[in-house]
Amino acid sequence: MSTAVDTMSLAHDERADLADLLGTLTPAQWEAPSLCAGWRVRDVIAHMFSYEELGIGGLVRRFVKGGVNSDRVNAAGVCAYADRSTDALIELVRHHLRPRGLTAAFGGRIALTDGVIHHQDIRRPLGQPRVIPADRLLTALSFARTAPPIRASRRIRGLTLVATDLDWSTGKGPLVEGPAESLLMAMAGRRGTAQELTGPGQPVIARRLEP
Repeated sequence: MSTAVDTMSLAHDERADLADLLGTLTPAQWEAPSLCAGWRVRDVIAHMFSYEELGIGGLVRRFVKGGVNSDRVNAAGVCAYADRSTDALIELVRHHLRPRGLTAAFGGRIALTDGVIHHQDIRRPLGQPRVIPADRLLTALSFARTAPPIRASRRIRGLTLVATDLDWSTGKGPLVEGPAESLLMAMAGRRGTAQELTGPGQPVIARRLEP
């Protein structure tokens, strides 16, 4: 008998692990570039948690200020937390281990998927790999496949993606295979991750990740 996955708890645990990592970072690491173009580690955290304290009215104002353009909306959130100290940002994360508001939608899958991807956006450039728990990674892979903000559909269209370390696959077409984390980061548009993948469809997804 299958059991339902408590995705809200998965999101909580992912955020707790992220908070633990942040507590170990040096001032230089907080200022280091992430995989998100133009964003430092501290900017990624500001982006992730800038939505937690917004009610419906605040969310509407944020989107109006950004002209309903996702990049500008996200930039507005980063700007709103630009003056926070690193200790204050860590406290912000710890205060919001359980998602609420927008990030709590879809049973916390928004927070979980966003958390897993951005956690790696920070860890990869810092040379701090980790083993992502399989239940979190499987849930993030399945949600990222169709989540509009991630825009994965256009990157994986006409391809079959198969994880080599987890029981997960999606799509139809030329094969692209590799570690589940690499597939997730490629789906999220992170350049350089395609080189970690193989199969006849690999050149296709590699081209789609080019600037």
